[in-house]
Amino acid sequence: MAGPQIPEDVVFGDLDRAARAPLRTLSKDNANIVGRHLVMVGRLLDTDPELAYEHAQAAVRRGGRVDIVREAAGLAAYRTGRYAEALRELRTVRRLNGSSEHLPVMADCERGLGRPERALALAQSPEAESLDPEARVELAIVVSGARIDLGEAEAAVAVLGTPEVRAAAGELAVRVAVARAAALEAAGRADEAGAELARFSAAQVSAVTQGLADDEDDIVVFDVEEDLDDVPSDEDARDSRDFAQAADEREHVPDEDVPGDEDAAGVPAGDEDAGA
Repeated sequence: MAGPQIPEDVVFGDLDRAARAPLRTLSKDNANIVGRHLVMVGRLLDTDPELAYEHAQAAVRRGGRVDIVREAAGLAAYRTGRYAEALRELRTVRRLNGSSEHLPVMADCERGLGRPERALALAQSPEAESLDPEARVELAIVVSGARIDLGEAEAAVAVLGTPEVRAAAGELAVRVAVARAAALEAAGRADEAGAELARFSAAQVSAVTQGLADDEDDIVVFDVEEDLDDVPSDEDARDSRDFAQAADEREHVPDEDVPGDEDAAGVPAGDEDAGA
């Protein structure tokens, strides 16, 4: 199971503490390697998403039953434009842990696949009600883009005008302004679009818009013709069996088998996958 090399200074202890517990379903040595691959995914996702994707795939090969592993794979697939794959992975995460926190990303994947109607359907699903305020704002940005895709510019403006969305702070507020300006431009309201962006400095706007431009440069869309409704039903069954098996193993793997910082530090650098 070859995978990308992990630098020697990357240790299991670099992984967030909450992310370590699910890895108890794996053997100690395997959890150590999977955890270090996940650390690399986190480090590389914004700067080298393709390499982050390779690390995520290496982690999946070793620990595909674990929700945080599939989550990393889904987010890396999303960042590299593998939208159908990202949807499958994030749906699996939702089945494994019951969380819908990545619903905005899933909706944006539907947009990336040229299916804005499905993005809107996700935004109107009962799961959307369970999102935290920041995620609801993220979803509103996606919905606005989907409305633009459908030629509904005024609706795109309206969805970003709610009190909750307008109350966004920090970088998220700038992202809302950029998205709202795009909707206003699409609606032929250029003066209002300019006023929307004027609330922030040129540097703030540039930081957001440059990030979007960089994302577009990095992304090559894969599987755009794939209809996820055609994914075989036995995949769902296999995920369910994996989850049941993982739950069973969690009852039998002792806590001391989860590597600590001192264990991780002792694993040599290089192609750790070779020792599987």
